[in-house]
Amino acid sequence: MIKLIECPRDAMQGIPHFIDTAVKAAYINQLLEIGFDTIDFGSFVSPKAVPQLRDTEEVLGLLDLHHAKSKLLAIVANLRGAEDASHFDEIDYLGFPLSVSETFQQKNTNRSISEALKTVEEIQNLCEVKGKTLVTYLSMGFGNPYDEAYSPELIAEFVEKLNQLDLKIISIADTVGKANPELIEKVFEVQTQAFPEIEFGAHLHSTAAGTKEKVISALKGGCKRFDGALNGYGGCPFAENELVGNVATEILIDTLEGEGHELIINKAELKEALKLTGFVFSEF
Repeated sequence: MIKLIECPRDAMQGIPHFIDTAVKAAYINQLLEIGFDTIDFGSFVSPKAVPQLRDTEEVLGLLDLHHAKSKLLAIVANLRGAEDASHFDEIDYLGFPLSVSETFQQKNTNRSISEALKTVEEIQNLCEVKGKTLVTYLSMGFGNPYDEAYSPELIAEFVEKLNQLDLKIISIADTVGKANPELIEKVFEVQTQAFPEIEFGAHLHSTAAGTKEKVISALKGGCKRFDGALNGYGGCPFAENELVGNVATEILIDTLEGEGHELIINKAELKEALKLTGFVFSEF
């Protein structure tokens, strides 16, 4: 079964003007009507690092979750953030960005890879106590701009370390949008065959023109979990100067359905959410 994860947090985090808290909440409430498996709605990180998301707790308090079927995911960058997020029963998943690039790990969380792996272990232990599930994002999962060593087998080495910590969900991220379809298929093929007990996700960044081919390649490699953001908004503000947007959810849905996958999505509510994006992300 295909899982769709909608990522308004990722879509919003790099927007320079502050989006009003009530607007954020109204938008996420609309997304909750669509039927996504999970909404990546906010983050518990330093407001100095990501000022756009400094109101995550307030947004959470404004969400209408009484009839929502979607689960909520919040990104954390350290144990303190994980502890803060774990206090909220409404949050099901904690997401942590682990990079296969030493350079990017420092840029993103101000830690070395070895330090980040220790943090993953600490957060995993916390999740087991608090009844949460840790989703680890492997940043720079398809190569990076820093001329560091990379291969699908390197990804497998990282996955093995996470497997030893009993992690169940790993999302491989094309942080700077440079992965080609052949590499995407190979990376997922290697991981899904070596670790069939782990749920692998694709957090791809892409132009609209390149999205379909990349999604199909991930499917061929065995991926069944896909992140997206309506209209392709977003991108990582810590990677490169020029943001490469997220996979547009509407293109993702069309592609998956075109490949014969039945998705439980309310298309009328999806249409309403698409109408809202112009207002939510507009500076005016």
